[in-house]
Amino acid sequence: MKSVLTGGVSRRDLLKTAGTVAAVGALGRLTLPRAYAAENNTVQMALVGCGGRGTGAIANALSRQKGPTKLVAMADVFPDRLNDSYNALQQKFGDQVDVSESQKFIGFDAYKLAIDCLNPGDVVAMATPPAFRWVQFKYAIEKGVNVFMEKPITVDGPSTRRMLALADEADAKGIKVAVGLMCRHCKARQELFDRIQSGQIGDIVLLQAYRQHGPVGSAFSERKPADMNELEFQIRRFHSFLWASGGCYSDFYIHNIDESCWMKNAWPVEARASGGRNYRGDYIDQNFDTYSVEYTFADGAKLYLEGRTMIGAESRFASYAHGTKGSAVISEEGHSPAHCRTYSGQKFDKPLLTWEFPQPEPNPYELEWEHLFEAIREDRPYNEARRGAEASLVTSMGRMAAHTGQTITYDQMLNCEHEFAPDVDKLVLGGPAPIQADADGKYPIPLPGIVKKREYDVLA
Repeated sequence: MKSVLTGGVSRRDLLKTAGTVAAVGALGRLTLPRAYAAENNTVQMALVGCGGRGTGAIANALSRQKGPTKLVAMADVFPDRLNDSYNALQQKFGDQVDVSESQKFIGFDAYKLAIDCLNPGDVVAMATPPAFRWVQFKYAIEKGVNVFMEKPITVDGPSTRRMLALADEADAKGIKVAVGLMCRHCKARQELFDRIQSGQIGDIVLLQAYRQHGPVGSAFSERKPADMNELEFQIRRFHSFLWASGGCYSDFYIHNIDESCWMKNAWPVEARASGGRNYRGDYIDQNFDTYSVEYTFADGAKLYLEGRTMIGAESRFASYAHGTKGSAVISEEGHSPAHCRTYSGQKFDKPLLTWEFPQPEPNPYELEWEHLFEAIREDRPYNEARRGAEASLVTSMGRMAAHTGQTITYDQMLNCEHEFAPDVDKLVLGGPAPIQADADGKYPIPLPGIVKKREYDVLA
Protein backbone atom coordinates (compact mmCIF):
# COMPACT_ATOMS: atom_id res chain seq x y z
CA MET A 1 0.00 0.00 0.00
CA LYS A 2 1.53 3.31 -1.05
CA SER A 3 1.72 6.28 1.27
CA VAL A 4 -1.17 8.67 1.02
CA LEU A 5 -1.56 12.26 2.10
CA THR A 6 -3.65 12.60 5.15
CA GLY A 7 -5.66 15.64 5.87
CA GLY A 8 -6.44 16.02 9.56
CA VAL A 9 -3.62 13.78 10.73
CA SER A 10 -1.66 14.16 10.55
CA ARG A 11 19.11 27.58 11.31
CA ARG A 12 21.26 29.31 14.77
CA ASP A 13 22.87 32.78 14.38
CA LEU A 14 23.64 33.81 10.84
CA LEU A 15 26.53 31.80 9.48
CA LYS A 16 29.86 32.68 10.99
CA THR A 17 32.38 34.04 8.52
CA ALA A 18 34.36 30.81 8.70
CA GLY A 19 31.22 28.79 8.03
CA THR A 20 30.39 30.95 5.02
CA VAL A 21 33.86 30.46 3.60
CA ALA A 22 33.51 26.72 4.09
CA ALA A 23 30.16 26.72 2.34
CA VAL A 24 31.53 28.66 -0.62
CA GLY A 25 34.47 26.25 -0.82
CA ALA A 26 32.04 23.38 -0.90
CA LEU A 27 30.53 24.61 -4.17
CA GLY A 28 33.32 22.92 -6.06
CA ARG A 29 32.56 19.58 -4.45
CA LEU A 30 29.50 18.55 -6.37
CA THR A 31 28.74 15.56 -4.16
CA LEU A 32 28.52 17.59 -0.94
CA PRO A 33 25.33 19.22 0.34
CA ARG A 34 25.32 22.88 1.31
CA ALA A 35 26.24 23.67 4.90
CA TYR A 36 22.76 25.05 5.44
CA ALA A 37 19.47 24.63 3.68
CA ALA A 38 17.23 27.63 3.17
CA GLU A 39 18.52 30.98 1.91
CA ASN A 40 17.30 32.66 5.12
CA ASN A 41 19.63 30.35 7.12
CA THR A 42 16.77 28.30 8.53
CA VAL A 43 17.51 24.64 9.09
CA GLN A 44 14.39 22.81 7.97
CA MET A 45 13.59 19.46 9.52
CA ALA A 46 11.44 16.44 8.85
CA LEU A 47 10.39 13.98 11.53
CA VAL A 48 10.15 10.31 10.56
CA GLY A 49 8.62 8.33 13.41
CA CYS A 50 6.26 10.43 15.50
CA GLY A 51 6.15 8.48 18.75
CA GLY A 52 7.29 9.80 22.11
CA ARG A 53 11.03 9.67 21.39
CA GLY A 54 10.67 11.30 17.99
CA THR A 55 8.46 14.06 19.36
CA GLY A 56 10.93 14.60 22.21
CA ALA A 57 13.90 14.75 19.85
CA ILE A 58 12.27 17.41 17.68
CA ALA A 59 11.32 19.38 20.80
CA ASN A 60 14.99 19.33 21.84
CA ALA A 61 15.99 20.53 18.37
CA LEU A 62 13.43 23.35 18.23
CA SER A 63 14.50 24.50 21.70
CA ARG A 64 17.97 25.51 20.44
CA GLN A 65 18.11 29.32 20.19
CA LYS A 66 21.33 30.07 18.25
CA GLY A 67 19.65 30.11 14.85
CA PRO A 68 16.29 29.53 13.16
CA THR A 69 14.93 25.99 12.88
CA LYS A 70 11.62 24.81 11.53
CA LEU A 71 9.76 21.51 11.29
CA VAL A 72 8.23 21.26 7.82
CA ALA A 73 7.29 17.58 7.28
CA MET A 74 6.23 14.55 9.30
CA ALA A 75 5.88 10.84 8.53
CA ASP A 76 4.61 7.78 10.38
CA VAL A 77 2.73 4.58 9.67
CA PHE A 78 0.02 5.50 12.19
CA PRO A 79 -2.20 8.59 11.71
CA ASP A 80 -2.98 8.88 15.42
CA ARG A 81 0.70 9.09 16.39
CA LEU A 82 1.42 11.71 13.75
CA ASN A 83 -1.60 13.72 14.81
CA ASP A 84 -0.74 13.60 18.52
CA SER A 85 2.87 14.56 17.83
CA TYR A 86 1.92 17.47 15.56
CA ASN A 87 -0.58 18.87 18.06
CA ALA A 88 1.90 18.68 20.96
CA LEU A 89 4.72 20.28 19.00
CA GLN A 90 2.56 22.98 17.41
CA GLN A 91 1.09 23.95 20.76
CA LYS A 92 4.56 24.35 22.30
CA PHE A 93 6.56 25.82 19.41
CA GLY A 94 3.97 27.68 17.33
CA ASP A 95 5.32 28.99 14.02
CA GLN A 96 8.42 26.80 14.28
CA VAL A 97 6.09 23.93 13.41
CA ASP A 98 5.13 24.71 9.82
CA VAL A 99 3.77 21.38 8.62
CA SER A 100 0.98 21.77 6.10
CA GLU A 101 -1.59 19.04 5.64
CA SER A 102 0.06 18.17 2.32
CA GLN A 103 3.35 17.46 4.13
CA LYS A 104 2.00 14.94 6.63
CA PHE A 105 2.56 11.45 5.26
CA ILE A 106 1.33 8.00 6.29
CA GLY A 107 2.73 4.63 5.20
CA PHE A 108 5.91 2.59 4.96
CA ASP A 109 7.34 4.80 2.21
CA ALA A 110 6.16 8.00 3.91
CA TYR A 111 9.77 8.66 4.98
CA LYS A 112 10.67 9.25 1.33
CA LEU A 113 7.93 11.82 0.88
CA ALA A 114 8.96 13.65 4.07
CA ILE A 115 12.64 13.70 3.09
CA ASP A 116 11.65 14.91 -0.39
CA CYS A 117 10.21 18.04 1.30
CA LEU A 118 13.73 19.01 2.40
CA ASN A 119 16.63 20.66 0.58
CA PRO A 120 20.17 19.31 0.61
CA GLY A 121 21.69 20.39 3.95
CA ASP A 122 18.43 20.20 5.90
CA VAL A 123 17.91 17.54 8.62
CA VAL A 124 15.73 14.47 8.91
CA ALA A 125 15.18 13.06 12.39
CA MET A 126 14.66 9.30 12.34
CA ALA A 127 12.88 7.81 15.35
CA THR A 128 11.07 4.80 13.95
CA PRO A 129 11.79 1.33 15.36
CA PRO A 130 15.52 0.63 14.75
CA ALA A 131 14.89 -2.10 12.16
CA PHE A 132 14.01 0.61 9.62
CA ARG A 133 17.06 2.79 10.31
CA TRP A 134 19.36 1.62 7.51
CA VAL A 135 16.59 1.88 4.93
CA GLN A 136 15.80 5.50 5.76
CA PHE A 137 19.49 6.46 6.24
CA LYS A 138 20.27 5.17 2.76
CA TYR A 139 17.58 7.37 1.20
CA ALA A 140 18.68 10.47 3.16
CA ILE A 141 22.25 10.01 1.90
CA GLU A 142 20.97 9.74 -1.66
CA LYS A 143 19.12 13.04 -1.20
CA GLY A 144 22.05 14.86 0.47
CA VAL A 145 20.09 15.41 3.68
CA ASN A 146 21.76 15.54 7.09
CA VAL A 147 20.58 12.99 9.65
CA PHE A 148 19.74 12.64 13.30
CA MET A 149 18.89 9.04 14.13
CA GLU A 150 17.86 7.53 17.40
CA LYS A 151 19.69 4.61 18.94
CA PRO A 152 20.14 1.75 18.53
CA ILE A 153 20.82 2.04 14.83
CA THR A 154 21.27 -1.70 14.17
CA VAL A 155 19.85 -4.84 15.75
CA ASP A 156 21.92 -7.67 14.23
CA GLY A 157 25.08 -8.49 12.25
CA PRO A 158 23.77 -7.93 8.70
CA SER A 159 22.18 -4.55 9.50
CA THR A 160 25.41 -3.47 11.26
CA ARG A 161 27.54 -4.31 8.24
CA ARG A 162 25.09 -2.40 6.07
CA MET A 163 25.15 0.61 8.40
CA LEU A 164 28.96 0.72 8.49
CA ALA A 165 29.02 0.85 4.69
CA LEU A 166 26.43 3.64 4.72
CA ALA A 167 28.53 5.57 7.25
CA ASP A 168 31.35 5.58 4.71
CA GLU A 169 28.96 6.78 2.01
CA ALA A 170 27.82 9.62 4.26
CA ASP A 171 31.44 10.65 4.80
CA ALA A 172 32.09 10.64 1.06
CA LYS A 173 29.13 12.99 0.48
CA GLY A 174 29.81 15.26 3.47
CA ILE A 175 26.55 14.32 5.20
CA LYS A 176 26.44 15.31 8.88
CA VAL A 177 25.14 12.46 11.04
CA ALA A 178 24.16 12.48 14.71
CA VAL A 179 23.19 9.37 16.66
CA GLY A 180 21.04 9.65 19.77
CA LEU A 181 23.63 8.39 22.26
CA MET A 182 23.32 11.73 24.04
CA CYS A 183 25.52 10.69 26.97
CA ARG A 184 28.53 11.26 24.69
CA HIS A 185 27.55 14.95 24.59
CA CYS A 186 27.25 15.27 28.37
CA LYS A 187 29.80 17.81 29.68
CA ALA A 188 30.13 16.00 33.01
CA ARG A 189 30.92 12.69 31.34
CA GLN A 190 33.28 14.41 28.89
CA GLU A 191 35.32 15.84 31.76
CA LEU A 192 35.24 12.49 33.55
CA PHE A 193 36.51 10.78 30.39
CA ASP A 194 39.41 13.26 30.18
CA ARG A 195 40.28 12.64 33.82
CA ILE A 196 40.16 8.87 33.42
CA GLN A 197 42.27 8.97 30.27
CA SER A 198 44.84 11.17 32.05
CA GLY A 199 45.22 8.41 34.66
CA GLN A 200 43.38 9.95 37.61
CA ILE A 201 41.93 6.58 38.70
CA GLY A 202 44.67 4.47 37.12
CA ASP A 203 43.99 1.72 34.61
CA ILE A 204 40.35 0.60 34.47
CA VAL A 205 40.02 -3.05 35.44
CA LEU A 206 36.27 -3.21 36.14
CA LEU A 207 33.14 -1.46 34.95
CA GLN A 208 29.65 -2.03 36.34
CA ALA A 209 26.39 -1.03 34.67
CA TYR A 210 22.87 -1.41 36.03
CA ARG A 211 19.47 -0.89 34.47
CA GLN A 212 16.92 -2.40 36.80
CA HIS A 213 13.32 -1.20 37.05
CA GLY A 214 9.76 -2.14 36.30
CA PRO A 215 8.10 -2.59 32.88
CA VAL A 216 9.28 0.01 30.37
CA GLY A 217 8.13 1.16 26.94
CA SER A 218 6.31 -1.58 25.07
CA ALA A 219 8.58 -4.36 26.37
CA PHE A 220 5.70 -6.22 28.02
CA SER A 221 2.92 -7.24 25.63
CA GLU A 222 -0.18 -9.33 25.97
CA ARG A 223 -1.76 -11.17 23.06
CA LYS A 224 -2.66 -9.23 19.94
CA PRO A 225 -6.22 -7.92 19.81
CA ALA A 226 -8.24 -9.95 17.34
CA ASP A 227 -9.15 -6.91 15.25
CA MET A 228 -5.55 -5.63 14.84
CA ASN A 229 -3.25 -6.45 11.93
CA GLU A 230 -0.21 -8.53 12.96
CA LEU A 231 2.37 -6.14 11.49
CA GLU A 232 0.67 -3.09 13.00
CA PHE A 233 0.63 -4.80 16.38
CA GLN A 234 4.34 -5.63 16.26
CA ILE A 235 5.33 -2.11 15.24
CA ARG A 236 3.16 -0.51 17.90
CA ARG A 237 4.70 -2.87 20.47
CA PHE A 238 8.19 -2.76 18.94
CA HIS A 239 10.13 -3.17 22.21
CA SER A 240 8.53 -6.61 22.46
CA PHE A 241 10.01 -7.90 19.20
CA LEU A 242 13.66 -8.56 18.47
CA TRP A 243 13.34 -7.88 14.75
CA ALA A 244 11.98 -4.40 15.32
CA SER A 245 14.16 -3.12 18.16
CA GLY A 246 16.56 -5.72 19.49
CA GLY A 247 14.08 -5.90 22.34
CA CYS A 248 14.28 -4.27 25.74
CA TYR A 249 17.99 -5.14 25.97
CA SER A 250 19.14 -3.22 22.89
CA ASP A 251 16.80 -0.28 23.12
CA PHE A 252 17.34 0.51 26.80
CA TYR A 253 20.68 -0.98 27.90
CA ILE A 254 22.72 0.53 25.07
CA HIS A 255 23.30 3.81 26.94
CA ASN A 256 24.92 2.18 29.98
CA ILE A 257 26.97 -0.10 27.75
CA ASP A 258 28.11 2.77 25.52
CA GLU A 259 29.07 5.16 28.31
CA SER A 260 31.03 2.42 30.08
CA CYS A 261 32.93 1.44 26.94
CA TRP A 262 33.61 5.13 26.28
CA MET A 263 35.32 5.50 29.65
CA LYS A 264 37.41 2.41 28.87
CA ASN A 265 38.07 3.92 25.42
CA ALA A 266 37.59 0.48 23.86
CA TRP A 267 34.96 -1.99 22.73
CA PRO A 268 34.84 -5.44 24.39
CA VAL A 269 35.98 -8.42 22.35
CA GLU A 270 33.54 -10.99 23.74
CA ALA A 271 30.50 -11.49 25.94
CA ARG A 272 29.22 -14.30 28.14
CA ALA A 273 25.79 -14.03 29.67
CA SER A 274 22.79 -15.57 31.33
CA GLY A 275 19.19 -14.53 31.64
CA GLY A 276 15.67 -15.82 31.71
CA ARG A 277 11.93 -15.33 31.82
CA ASN A 278 10.69 -15.49 35.39
CA TYR A 279 7.38 -13.65 35.61
CA ARG A 280 6.10 -13.44 32.04
CA GLY A 281 2.73 -14.99 32.81
CA ASP A 282 0.48 -14.18 29.87
CA TYR A 283 2.97 -11.80 28.24
CA ILE A 284 3.86 -12.97 24.75
CA ASP A 285 6.87 -10.73 23.93
CA GLN A 286 10.38 -12.06 23.23
CA ASN A 287 12.20 -10.37 26.14
CA PHE A 288 13.86 -11.88 29.19
CA ASP A 289 13.10 -10.49 32.65
CA THR A 290 16.76 -10.63 33.71
CA TYR A 291 20.08 -10.26 31.91
CA SER A 292 23.52 -10.71 33.50
CA VAL A 293 26.37 -10.10 31.05
CA GLU A 294 30.16 -10.30 31.40
CA TYR A 295 31.85 -8.26 28.67
CA THR A 296 35.63 -8.77 28.34
CA PHE A 297 38.04 -6.24 26.80
CA ALA A 298 41.24 -7.12 24.94
CA ASP A 299 43.37 -6.40 28.04
CA GLY A 300 41.21 -8.65 30.22
CA ALA A 301 39.26 -5.88 31.96
CA LYS A 302 35.56 -6.58 32.53
CA LEU A 303 32.25 -4.79 32.14
CA TYR A 304 29.43 -6.41 34.11
CA LEU A 305 25.95 -5.42 33.02
CA GLU A 306 22.93 -6.24 35.18
CA GLY A 307 19.52 -5.77 33.61
CA ARG A 308 16.22 -6.55 35.28
CA THR A 309 12.64 -5.67 34.38
CA MET A 310 10.42 -6.77 37.23
CA ILE A 311 7.55 -5.24 39.15
CA GLY A 312 8.35 -4.63 42.82
CA ALA A 313 12.05 -5.44 42.65
CA GLU A 314 14.66 -2.91 43.78
CA SER A 315 15.51 -0.31 41.11
CA ARG A 316 19.05 0.69 40.13
CA PHE A 317 20.07 2.77 37.11
CA ALA A 318 23.80 3.63 37.15
CA SER A 319 27.29 2.98 35.75
CA TYR A 320 30.62 2.83 37.62
CA ALA A 321 34.33 2.51 36.78
CA HIS A 322 37.02 0.96 39.00
CA GLY A 323 40.71 1.56 38.35
CA THR A 324 44.05 0.65 39.91
CA LYS A 325 44.23 4.04 41.71
CA GLY A 326 40.58 4.80 42.42
CA SER A 327 37.04 4.69 41.11
CA ALA A 328 34.41 6.84 39.42
CA VAL A 329 30.67 7.33 39.14
CA ILE A 330 29.86 7.56 35.44
CA SER A 331 26.18 8.10 36.04
CA GLU A 332 23.57 7.42 38.66
CA GLU A 333 19.80 7.58 38.87
CA GLY A 334 19.31 7.83 35.11
CA HIS A 335 20.91 9.50 32.13
CA SER A 336 20.84 13.16 33.19
CA PRO A 337 22.11 14.70 35.37
CA ALA A 338 25.01 12.24 35.55
CA HIS A 339 26.53 13.46 38.86
CA CYS A 340 30.01 12.30 37.73
CA ARG A 341 32.56 11.92 40.54
CA THR A 342 35.95 10.32 41.24
CA TYR A 343 37.28 8.72 44.41
CA SER A 344 40.75 7.79 45.68
CA GLY A 345 39.55 4.30 46.69
CA GLN A 346 37.03 1.69 45.58
CA LYS A 347 34.26 2.81 47.94
CA PHE A 348 32.12 5.79 47.05
CA ASP A 349 32.65 7.42 50.45
CA LYS A 350 32.71 11.21 50.81
CA PRO A 351 36.14 11.31 52.54
CA LEU A 352 37.61 9.62 49.44
CA LEU A 353 36.01 12.11 46.98
CA THR A 354 38.63 13.70 44.70
CA TRP A 355 36.41 15.49 42.12
CA GLU A 356 32.80 16.04 41.20
CA PHE A 357 31.20 17.90 38.32
CA PRO A 358 29.37 21.05 39.47
CA GLN A 359 25.59 21.22 39.28
CA PRO A 360 23.42 21.96 37.42
CA GLU A 361 24.57 20.11 34.30
CA PRO A 362 23.70 21.18 30.74
CA ASN A 363 21.06 18.98 29.14
CA PRO A 364 22.77 16.40 26.85
CA TYR A 365 19.55 15.83 24.92
CA GLU A 366 19.81 19.45 23.76
CA LEU A 367 23.59 19.51 23.42
CA GLU A 368 23.55 16.69 20.87
CA TRP A 369 21.39 18.84 18.62
CA GLU A 370 23.51 21.92 19.30
CA HIS A 371 26.64 20.09 18.18
CA LEU A 372 24.92 18.81 15.03
CA PHE A 373 23.65 22.27 14.06
CA GLU A 374 27.11 23.78 14.67
CA ALA A 375 28.65 21.22 12.30
CA ILE A 376 26.02 21.99 9.66
CA ARG A 377 26.42 25.77 9.89
CA GLU A 378 30.22 25.60 9.94
CA ASP A 379 30.25 22.88 7.27
CA ARG A 380 32.76 20.66 9.05
CA PRO A 381 32.95 16.85 9.16
CA TYR A 382 30.53 15.30 11.63
CA ASN A 383 29.51 11.66 11.50
CA GLU A 384 28.56 9.54 14.51
CA ALA A 385 27.15 6.68 12.43
CA ARG A 386 30.17 4.34 12.73
CA ARG A 387 30.39 4.75 16.49
CA GLY A 388 26.64 4.32 16.76
CA ALA A 389 26.78 1.11 14.76
CA GLU A 390 29.63 -0.22 16.90
CA ALA A 391 27.76 0.57 20.11
CA SER A 392 24.68 -1.14 18.71
CA LEU A 393 26.74 -4.18 17.71
CA VAL A 394 28.35 -4.52 21.16
CA THR A 395 24.90 -4.28 22.69
CA SER A 396 23.62 -7.01 20.37
CA MET A 397 26.66 -9.13 21.28
CA GLY A 398 25.64 -9.23 24.94
CA ARG A 399 22.00 -9.84 24.07
CA MET A 400 22.86 -12.75 21.78
CA ALA A 401 25.14 -14.27 24.42
CA ALA A 402 22.23 -14.30 26.88
CA HIS A 403 19.70 -15.56 24.35
CA THR A 404 21.88 -18.42 23.11
CA GLY A 405 23.81 -19.33 26.26
CA GLN A 406 27.05 -19.16 24.28
CA THR A 407 30.14 -16.93 24.35
CA ILE A 408 29.76 -14.43 21.51
CA THR A 409 32.76 -12.49 20.19
CA TYR A 410 32.70 -9.08 18.52
CA ASP A 411 33.67 -10.66 15.19
CA GLN A 412 31.06 -13.40 15.52
CA MET A 413 28.34 -10.83 16.11
CA LEU A 414 29.48 -8.66 13.22
CA ASN A 415 29.60 -11.62 10.84
CA CYS A 416 26.48 -13.41 12.10
CA GLU A 417 24.21 -14.13 9.13
CA HIS A 418 20.93 -14.29 11.08
CA GLU A 419 19.06 -11.16 10.01
CA PHE A 420 15.86 -10.69 11.98
CA ALA A 421 13.97 -8.89 9.18
CA PRO A 422 15.79 -9.33 5.84
CA ASP A 423 12.87 -7.84 3.90
CA VAL A 424 12.17 -4.88 6.19
CA ASP A 425 12.47 -2.54 3.20
CA LYS A 426 9.60 -4.39 1.53
CA LEU A 427 7.04 -4.27 4.35
CA VAL A 428 3.64 -2.80 3.47
CA LEU A 429 0.63 -1.81 5.54
CA GLY A 430 -1.66 -4.79 5.89
CA GLY A 431 1.06 -7.21 4.81
CA PRO A 432 2.67 -10.04 6.78
CA ALA A 433 4.96 -9.42 9.77
CA PRO A 434 8.56 -10.71 9.98
CA ILE A 435 7.48 -13.27 12.62
CA GLN A 436 4.13 -14.91 13.21
CA ALA A 437 2.33 -15.97 16.36
CA ASP A 438 1.47 -19.59 16.97
CA ALA A 439 -2.07 -20.90 17.45
CA ASP A 440 -2.00 -19.67 21.07
CA GLY A 441 -0.97 -16.15 20.07
CA LYS A 442 2.61 -16.55 21.32
CA TYR A 443 5.90 -15.82 19.51
CA PRO A 444 9.21 -17.72 19.36
CA ILE A 445 11.41 -16.92 22.34
CA PRO A 446 15.12 -17.42 22.99
CA LEU A 447 16.00 -20.90 24.25
CA PRO A 448 19.56 -20.71 25.65
CA GLY A 449 21.51 -23.92 25.17
CA ILE A 450 18.89 -25.34 22.81
CA VAL A 451 18.93 -22.80 19.99
CA LYS A 452 22.62 -21.85 19.93
CA LYS A 453 23.32 -20.18 16.59
CA ARG A 454 20.36 -17.78 16.45
CA GLU A 455 18.44 -15.89 19.11
CA TYR A 456 15.22 -17.72 18.36
CA ASP A 457 14.04 -20.36 15.95
CA VAL A 458 10.46 -20.87 14.86
CA LEU A 459 11.23 -24.55 14.31
CA ALA A 460 12.62 -25.15 17.83
